[in-house]
Amino acid sequence: MTSHETDGIVEIHSVSKRYGAIDALRDVSLRIPVGVTGLLGPNGSGKSTLIKSLLGLLKVQSGAGRVLDFQWPRDARIIRDHIGYLPEDDCYIAGLIGIESVTLMARLSGLPSREGLRRSHEMMDYCGFGEERYREVESYSTGMRQKLKFAQALVHDPPLLILDEPTTGLDPDQRVAMLRRIRNLATEHGKSVILSTHILPDVRSVCDHVVILVDGTVRVFDSLENLSRPIKPCMHISTIGDPTRMIEQVERSGYTVHRDIETNSLRVEGIAEEQASVLWQIAAASNTSIRRLEPAVNSLEQIFMDVALGKSPMSSTRADGVDDASS
Repeated sequence: MTSHETDGIVEIHSVSKRYGAIDALRDVSLRIPVGVTGLLGPNGSGKSTLIKSLLGLLKVQSGAGRVLDFQWPRDARIIRDHIGYLPEDDCYIAGLIGIESVTLMARLSGLPSREGLRRSHEMMDYCGFGEERYREVESYSTGMRQKLKFAQALVHDPPLLILDEPTTGLDPDQRVAMLRRIRNLATEHGKSVILSTHILPDVRSVCDHVVILVDGTVRVFDSLENLSRPIKPCMHISTIGDPTRMIEQVERSGYTVHRDIETNSLRVEGIAEEQASVLWQIAAASNTSIRRLEPAVNSLEQIFMDVALGKSPMSSTRADGVDDASS
C-alpha cells in the first residue's frame, strides 16, 4: 500500500506565496485525504495560486510537503506527470480536431502513439463524444471544450485529478453527467480529485471533504458530513397548512423553533432524531399535518458566507487545515 493511500494525497506545511506586497497564500498547512475534496473560496482567496503551486507552475517563497508519493516542491516535474489537470481557461491548439488534441496530450504524457490514440478514443467515449471528435476544436461549444479538457486530463490515467471549474458552461444535463463521471472516477476507479468550484451544489453532490480558503489562509477543512451536522441536534419539519399552533406548543415544551415562511418549514433545535415521536405527538395535539420530518443539516451556502465574512461556521469545523478523519 502506498503512503498516499494511508496518509492522503497532499500534505503541505507552512506554504507562503507572495506577489510583490500581496500575500496570496499565508502559511498554509493542509492534508487532503483520498477521495473527492472541494476547494472553495471567494475570488482572490488563493485557490488558483494553491493549485498552480501544487503543480509546480508557481514558485513559492516557503513551505514543503508531499504530493502523492513525491516530495514537493522538489519533485514538481514528476508530480505533474502523475496529475490530470483541467484548467479553468481554454487551452487548445488552433487547427487541431478533438481527437488530435487529446492524442497530443497522451503523447506529451509519454504514451506510445498507438496506445495514446486508443486511450484518447476511450476517454472521448467516456466523456460523451461522438462524431464531434473529428471536428476542429474552434467549432466546439463551451460545454464541449470543458469535456475535451476533461478527456485530456484523464488520458494518461493519473491517480490524482485537479479540476478547476469543470462544470462551467455545461447545460443541466451535461453538468449532471460531468458530476456523475467525477464521482464514478473516485468510487469505481480509485482516483482522488481536487475540485475547485464556486458552484456549491456541485460540492454537495460529489465531495467527501471541503476546504475553504479566505485571504490566502485555510479557514475550514472538514468532511462534508461533519460540516452538514449541526452542533446541536435539530429536526427539520415541513407542514401542510399553518404551523403556528404547533410552533407555540413546541416552544412551550422548551425547544427553539426557526420558521421559514417561504417554504413553510420549521427547524427545531435541541431535539434528536430518536426523539422525533415527541414532534409527532405535538403535531397531533395541535391539529397540524406534517409533510416531512427529518434531521436538519447545515447549509453549505450559509457556512461559506459565514466563513467569507469572518464568522464562525455553524458546526464542529476545524480551521487548521488538518482533518481528524485522516489522521
